[in-house]
Amino acid sequence: MNPDLFSALSAQRIETPSWGYGNSGTRFKTFSAPGAARDIYEKVADAAEVHRLTGIAPSVALHIPWDETGDYAELRRFAEERGVTLGAVNPNVFQDDAYRLGSIAHPDAAVRRQALDHLLGCVEVMRQTGSRDLSLWFADGTNYAGQDDLRARKRRVREALQQVHDVLPAGSRMLVEYKLFEPAFYATDLFDWGAAYAHCVAIGEKAQVLVDLGHHAQSVNIEQIVAFLLDEGRLGGFHFNARRYADDDLIVGTTNPFELFCIYAELVAAEQSRDPLTRTTAQNIAYMIDQSHNIEPKVEAMLQSVLNCQEAYAKALLIDRDRLTAAQQAGDVLEAHRTLTDAFRSDVRPLLAEWRRARGLPEDPIQAHRASGHQQAAAQARGTAAAGGGFPVKR
Repeated sequence: MNPDLFSALSAQRIETPSWGYGNSGTRFKTFSAPGAARDIYEKVADAAEVHRLTGIAPSVALHIPWDETGDYAELRRFAEERGVTLGAVNPNVFQDDAYRLGSIAHPDAAVRRQALDHLLGCVEVMRQTGSRDLSLWFADGTNYAGQDDLRARKRRVREALQQVHDVLPAGSRMLVEYKLFEPAFYATDLFDWGAAYAHCVAIGEKAQVLVDLGHHAQSVNIEQIVAFLLDEGRLGGFHFNARRYADDDLIVGTTNPFELFCIYAELVAAEQSRDPLTRTTAQNIAYMIDQSHNIEPKVEAMLQSVLNCQEAYAKALLIDRDRLTAAQQAGDVLEAHRTLTDAFRSDVRPLLAEWRRARGLPEDPIQAHRASGHQQAAAQARGTAAAGGGFPVKR
């Protein structure tokens, strides 16, 4: 047993999303699943099951208004009684008809006001739930050249983000997400990490960038973006998922496990950095899952996601940093590459089984879940909720 390694594994935290436990899917179709959570209380109960089996998923993110409830204090108590907390609050400013031409970047001031009021309302939800993070993604953009003034849209985005930033509670943050395209196809207002970064730097210290693994062009080096933002002290969080073509929202680590490992390699290096800013930034990152479990069993898919992140992190912890640094400084290209890939090829499953045994967790959380009867009990108690096209809608 390596005490330092086990200590690092014990400190890992992965936040799961409420929407991953309900019926959610692609823009084409959402398939109904027996036992899928129907409301925020059932979602929290499923999130608690994932944490019970893994020990590293102690919080669940909310999406408003999908998870709207009349008593957030009661919801908070419900979660804490089950061993989890309420995490990032995610506003929804992309489903109302009013947002057809955008939300905070819309040319109509009345629509912008509607969107801003919703964002400010979500800040109040943060106060009531004890959440640290406001996670912001916008579908704003245009489909045609000349449709709107691009510089004016940039200024509208900046103005709205500034107003939200300035009312955030002490100790909280806004995480600004970006996306290359979709649903806007000509110009997306927050189109890449540079745009999000520029807004954050201009707005203030509570604004940081959120990296979603599915929001980039093919073959973009995401780990380099991670390294850059870490060094600037502006990496605030992740939305973990996997993609093969666009924003596929598949289970993280399933399509490109080496990319996930390389991202974690940068994060571990930052955690161990001698630079205080880099180290503090790495220690405060919000690691969140953001996936659409359309054909997969919901809880099992979330378990697989959390475990894939744990495995990638464990491998990154095994990198021989002294050997890697020596090879890099000597310009020994292949030795440096081999040092990295040696860790990636390590079979960490026995190590993780030992770590779980030491903490009273099941050695195989997937099999423990299947044997627990949780899914069968949920299907019997909840039945099969109706589902339609696209994302969940407000009940």
